[in-house]
Amino acid sequence: MLTYQSEPLAADVTVAGEIGVDFVVSTSGTDQDFVVKLIDVFPDDAGARERTAAGRRLGGYQMLVRGDVMRGKFRNSTAAPEAFRPNVATPLRFGMPDTYHTFRAGHRIMVQVQSTWFPMVDRNPGRFMDIYQASDADFRPTTQRVYRSGRQASRIVLPVVP
Repeated sequence: MLTYQSEPLAADVTVAGEIGVDFVVSTSGTDQDFVVKLIDVFPDDAGARERTAAGRRLGGYQMLVRGDVMRGKFRNSTAAPEAFRPNVATPLRFGMPDTYHTFRAGHRIMVQVQSTWFPMVDRNPGRFMDIYQASDADFRPTTQRVYRSGRQASRIVLPVVP
């Protein structure tokens, strides 16, 4: 899992609209899922002033704002899936459904990227196949890479309201 987190925000930041995922990735297999999560991280001292309806303190709480998964073989088309070429840098672009959320001053913006979200999403065997027909023997360890620099830098595009 890759985790990126901002410094505490000096002012409120409102995100409204589709969140853009513009990645360059590779996998040692021929298929892979890429999960992206946008998270609101409450300040550590939030427990003193912010609580849930049940009275639990929210200091350091990580609230999922939006999360989505892209099954890699559908990166270009849901009608015509394509295998990855193992260990080859490949563009992966998709939009996460609209969101409308204000990150409050003092909170942090966190982005997490991972290759599985089981049991929320079924497991991917890492092979280009019909995963619903996969047997235990079809599941193989794979290594994923999200490129982060130069001309292959990956990014998340947040639609920030001025």
